[in-house]
Amino acid sequence: MSTAHICAPYLDPSADEQLAGMASPRRALFLDRDGVININHGYVHTPEDTDWVPGIFELVADAHARGHVCIVVTNQAGIGRGLYDEAGFLAYTAWMHAQFAARGTPLLATFFCPHHPDAGIGDYQVDCDCRKPRPGMLLAAIARFGIDPAQSLMIGDKQGDLDAAAAAGVPARLLREEQWGAEFARMLGTQS
Repeated sequence: MSTAHICAPYLDPSADEQLAGMASPRRALFLDRDGVININHGYVHTPEDTDWVPGIFELVADAHARGHVCIVVTNQAGIGRGLYDEAGFLAYTAWMHAQFAARGTPLLATFFCPHHPDAGIGDYQVDCDCRKPRPGMLLAAIARFGIDPAQSLMIGDKQGDLDAAAAAGVPARLLREEQWGAEFARMLGTQS
C-alpha cells in the first residue's frame, strides 16, 4: 500500500533570492545525491565522510548559467533504518548546501525520503510515493517551484532515478563513474 506522504524539503537560505526574477515555468536540474553529488561510501551523513564527485560543482555552475534551479532528490533509508536521524540529516544537508553556496553554485532545495518499505523502523516502514523509483519528490518540487518537467533534467546513478524522472515527465541521464569530471559537466548540454 502506498501513501502520499512527502517529507518537507530542506530549503536553502537563499531560495527566495534564487527564485526572484525567474518567471514560471522554471527549468530545473534534479540531482540524486549519493553517487552524483558525493561519492557513495554508503549512508554518508557527515562532512568527514564526504568526498565530492569530481565535476559536480562545475555541473551545478553550468546549470545555473543555463537558467536552471538545482534541486536534490534523495532516498535516505539510513534514517528509516535508524543509522542517523532526521535532525542529523538536515544539519548535514545545511552543511552540504553551504559548500555549494561558498563556490557560487547554490542548490535550491533538497527533497528526501527517509522511508523503506521493508527495513524501515516504526513509522519509517512505509511503502510511500516519495521513495524513488516513485516520482513523489520530483512531483512535489515541480508543483512547489513552478517547474516545467519537459524543460528540466534529472541526473542519477541508478535505474530507479531514471524511472522516477520518467514517471514525473522529466528527461533523465544515467551517470557512470567514468563520466565524472569534464564529461559530467557536459551532460547538461546533451539534454534532448
